[in-house]
Amino acid sequence: MSAAPDPRSNEILLDLLKQAATAHGVHEQEELGGVYDEGWPEWYAEHMTRTLAEQGYRIVPADEPADPPADPPADTPAGTPEGTDDDPV
Repeated sequence: MSAAPDPRSNEILLDLLKQAATAHGVHEQEELGGVYDEGWPEWYAEHMTRTLAEQGYRIVPADEPADPPADPPADTPAGTPEGTDDDPV
């Protein structure tokens, strides 16, 4: 059974494709002298992979375990989100 995609996935990928299209247009004009780039799929993939990594995303197969969450700082009691106050106001 496959997991349902994150509802933000379409929005994230659409934004990345638009960014890649804009950046690739500049690449074709400035670096290729206006020549159509036959290798555009590879260029888009590399651009999108780099952008995702810069934004903190990592694409992994669905059957690969996710990274465990970071341990809370030593002075944060277990079960208490960091930066919250246990006492009611």
